[in-house]
Amino acid sequence: MARRIEHQATTRWAADQVHAALVDPTYLRDRLSKLGGTNATLLEHRVDGEKVNLRLRHGVPATELPSAVRAFLKGDLVIERTEEWDRNGDGGWLGRVQAGIPGVPGHIKGAMRLSDEPAGGSTMLMRGEVAVNIPFVGGKVEEVVSGQIVKLLSREFEHITEWLAEHEG
Repeated sequence: MARRIEHQATTRWAADQVHAALVDPTYLRDRLSKLGGTNATLLEHRVDGEKVNLRLRHGVPATELPSAVRAFLKGDLVIERTEEWDRNGDGGWLGRVQAGIPGVPGHIKGAMRLSDEPAGGSTMLMRGEVAVNIPFVGGKVEEVVSGQIVKLLSREFEHITEWLAEHEG
């Protein structure tokens, strides 16, 4: 049974400004160095018109995981994440995200919508799910992974607002 994830955040910057940062390789490397955990890296970055494809690696040290999960994973939690961003019909941006944990059967997938707000600024809404297909411990792994993803999304959005403020002008 999959565990649902939802995260929403707003910022004072327009959707185009936020999107430009979200897909900028310099920003991505900075974000990964600060928030990506063990061996975090930008593995791939492709641009085709307004469509952008990314592949990232995040890590969570084993010491931050519950013992049941540590025993199963035999090391740090590694998450490989792909994102596709493209313009949506209302002038904002639509992102699709998929992630996996090498050697763990299951998936992480979701959609992100980045839209301008009528009064200014923008809102990012992410909805997704985590499914881990392992008897007895799958639910615990889903719980840990989904919790880590929500924390990461919050920290990433805090980081982008700080980064945009530092690079304003």
